[in-house]
Formats: sequence, structure tokens, C-alpha cells
Amino acid sequence: MGRGAHGAQGLARVAVVVRAGAAPLWWSGVAATGIGALPPGVSGRRIGVLAGAAMFIVAAAVVPLVRRRRYVVLARAATRAGKYDVLQDRAVTVRNWRRGHRWWLLLAFAAALGSAFAIPVAGGMLLAGLGTGLRLKAAWIGRRERAGQTLLWVRVDWLGRRGGRPVGKAVKGLRGTGVAAGDAAPGGARRRSAALV
Repeated sequence: MGRGAHGAQGLARVAVVVRAGAAPLWWSGVAATGIGALPPGVSGRRIGVLAGAAMFIVAAAVVPLVRRRRYVVLARAATRAGKYDVLQDRAVTVRNWRRGHRWWLLLAFAAALGSAFAIPVAGGMLLAGLGTGLRLKAAWIGRRERAGQTLLWVRVDWLGRRGGRPVGKAVKGLRGTGVAAGDAAPGGARRRSAALV
């Protein structure tokens, strides 16, 4: 990852890493919910829907709070990215996360479908809630980035084998750039403005 004599590193956007799992979890949750509504299940559909709604709300509320303190501490101590640091494209970061987690996503989807025979739709709604929670966490990071006018980046080689631990134990610190750097807006979404050259 290093480049040149200045300790340059490949950097990935923190918010993009967080947001990468939101869409696959949401859509697999929606699909599992739809399919899971077919069997009546042991509990019955009404109880399944009520349990699923509660699980969705809890997951969407808890996920944004997980490790929030560490995000705040690392963000406050972020150092300026170097001139020779390589900013990873949003698409590459997302692809790395999804490749690293594809088997976990498949297992989660299969578990959600299987659970429908006991409690219809609940497993699917839980997955959708996890996806919603990740999107809310990325949005929270985006608000911090806008407030500080600094985008937060993490070294790619600190993300772990699956490319998905932006504040894991291996992460010693974050780096910051101006809000115009890279191809993702604050919060990790695609930029809507013209592509940077």
C-alpha cells in the first residue's frame, strides 16, 4: 500500500465501508420478508409480523450506536492525509466489503428464510433493520464530516481480511481530507455533482 518516501497509504472512506452492507442487508431482508410471509409458521403470521416489527426497530436503533464512542475518538484525532496517499474509489471499497462478506450474507438470508417456518417474516425484518441501521450510522458519520468539513479515511490494510472493520482493533487512527476529495459525498453516498478529474 505504501507509495513513495512519505509513508503514503491506500485509504478507504470510513462512511463508505459502513454503508457498504446497508443495501445487501436491506434487500435480502425485504426478499426474506416477502418469502417468509408464505408459510403460516408455528407462531402464526400476526405474531411474526409484530415480532419482526419490534426486531426491525431495535436493530435500526442499536446498530448506529455500536462503537460510536470509538468513532468519535478516532475522528477527533484524525490527521491530515498526505500528498501521496492513494484514495480508494467508492466502488472498490464497496466491492471489497461485499466480496468479503458474501458468505455471511448468504447464511443470514438462509437463516431468515428458515426462521419463517417458526416465526414468519421476523428474520427478514431483522435483516432489513440491520441494513437500515448501517445506513443511519453512515448518515451520522456524514453529518460529522459536514460539520467538520473533513472526510474521514482509514488505511485499507487496517480493514481486516473482509474489508469491513473501519474502527477495529487494528485501526490506530484515521486520516482526513477536504470534503471535495474522492468520489463519495459525506456519509458515503455517490456524489451527485460532476465527476472529479
